[in-house]
Amino acid sequence: MLRRRLFITSFLAAPVTLYLVYVIAPYVQAFYIAMTDWRGVSAAPRFTGLENFQRLFSDGIFWKAVSHNALLLVLLPLITIVLALFFAFLLNVGGKGVTGVRGSKFYRVVFFFPQVLAVAVVAVLFQQVFRPDDSGMLNGPLMALGLSPVGFLSDPSVAFWSVLGVMVWQAVGFYVVLFSAGLASIPGDMFEAAQIDGAGRFSLFFRITLPLLWDTVQVAWIYLGILALDVFAIVWVMTDQHGGPDFSTTVMAAEIYRNAFQYFRFGYASALGVIMFLFTIGFAILALRLSRRERIEY
Repeated sequence: MLRRRLFITSFLAAPVTLYLVYVIAPYVQAFYIAMTDWRGVSAAPRFTGLENFQRLFSDGIFWKAVSHNALLLVLLPLITIVLALFFAFLLNVGGKGVTGVRGSKFYRVVFFFPQVLAVAVVAVLFQQVFRPDDSGMLNGPLMALGLSPVGFLSDPSVAFWSVLGVMVWQAVGFYVVLFSAGLASIPGDMFEAAQIDGAGRFSLFFRITLPLLWDTVQVAWIYLGILALDVFAIVWVMTDQHGGPDFSTTVMAAEIYRNAFQYFRFGYASALGVIMFLFTIGFAILALRLSRRERIEY
C-alpha cells in the first residue's frame, strides 16, 4: 500500500508543483497587489488595504463595464446555443427521414471556419465590414440605395450590439460541431421510432434532441458564460477608443488592461482582476447548480 502511494505521489508531484507555481501563486500575488498602490516600478509598494476596492465600487466606468459583461453573460450563451442547436439539428436530423440536409458536411466546414481565425483577425475583419463609408460591406449597399450609413462602431447605441453580433458569429460554428457530435451519438432508431409514432420536427427537437444533449448544452453554457466575462481582444481591437465610443462597449478585461498598461495603476487593475475572477468562479458554480438534473441514459 505504501509503495502504491509513493508511486502515485511521484507522478503527481511534478504537475501539482507546476500548477501551484504557475496558477495558484499568480492568483495569490494578484490578490496582494490589489491591496497596494503599486504602479509597476517600485520594489516595495505601499499597502493600502481595501482602498482600491472602495474606489472601484464608486467608479462609473467600472459599473458600465460590469453591465456590458452582464448583458453579454445573458445574451451570448442564449443566442449562440439557440442558433447552434438549430443548425446542428438541421445538419443531422433536419433532412428526409432522420438524416441531415443535403450538403451537411460542407456546411459543417463553413460553420466551423471562424474558429480557425485568430480573434484579432476577426476584429480587424469586422472593422472593415462595419466601415461607415461606401467601402463598408454593410454601409456600401445602404449608401448605394440612397440610405444613410449606420455607425455600427461609432454610434454608442449600436456599437455594443455590433460587438455581440461578431462574438456570436465567431462562436456559433464551434458549438454547431459540438452539438452535431452529440447528435451523432444518439441512436437513429430513437428518431425513427418517434417519427413512426407521429412526432414532428418540433417534437423530435424538444422531446428527444434537447433532453439527450442537456449535458453538452450545460457545458456550452458555462464556456460561453466564461467567454462573455473574459472577452477582451474583440472589444480592444475592433471598437473606437478601445471600448468606445464613450465607453459604450467597454468590458472588465479592457478596463484591467487600460488601467495597468496605459494609466500604470497596477494595484487598481489587480483589484479589477480579483472582481472579475470572483464573478467568473461564482457564475460557473451557480450555472452548474442551477442546470443540474438527472442524466438520461440511452
